Amino acid sequence: MFRVKTLTRYAAVLLACAAPVVPLAAQEAAPAPAVTQQVPAGAPKLLVAISIDQFSADIFAQYRQRFTGGFARLTQGAVFPAGFQSHAATETCPGHSTILTGNRPAHTGIIANSWIDQTVTTGSKVVYCAEDVSKRSSGGGGYVASPVHLLVPTLGEWMKKANPAARNVAVSGKDRGALMMGGHDIDQVYWWKGKQFVTLAGRELGATAVAENAEVTKLLEKGAPAFPLPAWCARQDRPVQAGSVTIGTGHFALKAGEAEQFRVSPRLDRATLDLAVKLVDEQKLGRNTVPDLLAVSLSATDYVGHATGTEGAEMCIQLTQLDLALGDFFASLDKRGIDYAVVLTADHGGFDIPERLHEQALEKSARVGSAVSAQALSATLGKKYGLEPKNLILSDGPSGDYWLRRDLDAGTKGKLVDDAKALLEADPQVEVVLSAAEIAATPMPTRSPESWTLAERARASYNPLHSGDFVVFLKRGIVPIPAPGPGYVATHGSPWDYDRRVPILFWRKGLTGFEQPSGVETVDIAPSLAALIGLKTPQGAFDGRCLDLDGGTANTCGASK
Repeated sequence: MFRVKTLTRYAAVLLACAAPVVPLAAQEAAPAPAVTQQVPAGAPKLLVAISIDQFSADIFAQYRQRFTGGFARLTQGAVFPAGFQSHAATETCPGHSTILTGNRPAHTGIIANSWIDQTVTTGSKVVYCAEDVSKRSSGGGGYVASPVHLLVPTLGEWMKKANPAARNVAVSGKDRGALMMGGHDIDQVYWWKGKQFVTLAGRELGATAVAENAEVTKLLEKGAPAFPLPAWCARQDRPVQAGSVTIGTGHFALKAGEAEQFRVSPRLDRATLDLAVKLVDEQKLGRNTVPDLLAVSLSATDYVGHATGTEGAEMCIQLTQLDLALGDFFASLDKRGIDYAVVLTADHGGFDIPERLHEQALEKSARVGSAVSAQALSATLGKKYGLEPKNLILSDGPSGDYWLRRDLDAGTKGKLVDDAKALLEADPQVEVVLSAAEIAATPMPTRSPESWTLAERARASYNPLHSGDFVVFLKRGIVPIPAPGPGYVATHGSPWDYDRRVPILFWRKGLTGFEQPSGVETVDIAPSLAALIGLKTPQGAFDGRCLDLDGGTANTCGASK
């Protein structure tokens, strides 16, 4: 059940959903918000929420005609081919935090995969989004995974609050995927780490996770041959040089003992889905008196995208194998006779490597230069103002949020932000720099996400608890990886639509399918699923809206058409 501290935080944030976020220190305790559930006759017994990491709307459109398995089934339902992770910080943790909370990062508090917190006294000032900093050890040795930074409830938590008999289960290839979709009050949660699936500190692995780990261990000990290359992938099967790395021709042969090769391959998603099926049986999901929720975050597409880009043989094989694995997953649920509803989306999109894009009519794509780095800014502005340049300006990368040293007075900070803005916006690779004050003064957008300004996209990502003193947006096509290397040649994270647009697909047996090309948001998923199962949440609980998922005369939002 919810902890009292967590409830207080949830309630305070929910009450403020329509207004700018107030720092927690200034918030007063509020009673837990009420939630009720009257399960409609014929409601699904299991909600299955699937996120495919780095599965952009562009990739979905490119491969859609080739799908014959799980994706093909989902395209018979309610299809929103170009939905939106509408905020600017298009990274894994923020994106996952929107899907089942129904809230944008401004309200979830998850503004990036990591941020700078200069009040931290143990270890690095960089805080990981799924890390409990209070449990850091002075000797290092890793972090304790936790959803502690998530400020609002997930759908599974609302379901359990309405009826404790509901089961809330999550599994992923990444801890942040599982924890941001599952939340704080979660019955079973697993993610891949190293050579096996693990769970929260202090919990024992369940029998099904132990069994899945044993199967993966056997595979790792034995190795496996390369995957076949579909004939229609042949044109993508060619080498491309990205720095010291040659990519484009990988077929995912697994050498015995190479866990990293397993992780960056379709095999990780297959194992994640296998574990999900085992958890359906172990937890008796879909056989309860009230609906259950299973969240599945599939990470291999992101790992493959980072390591090899989005347009090589590797991605073609990855999506082909994922389509087959999803088909087998749905067939397993069908075999068990479970009445389930599915939503599939992504945490963000992605962008290919400049070296290949130069060959494909996008000559202006480039890798970011060093002039926009926090170190370069610190050196220039430190010299100008006679300030110690070390850690004068901090960031966790060459774009996104930047922080000023916290011991500076307000006047000096203001001058530094103005000068940094002038310097950066003179750089041909920078689109715009927005100060925290500018972003906070921007009203939360209410229009369709296609038309949001960059400031509005930044506003949807801004939370004063974690956000920086200013934000740097690179121009379209500028990749924030100065030098590509093994495992990291391409990325995402920009405010541009190639990173914001994601498919949103709903399916349930009996629903009349349709296709709606207009932009909807991932924050619309949670209220839409809540309506399917008759879950009533307080007004203002979601940033999103309920989508009518039936293309016929029925209305899944409960109102007449």
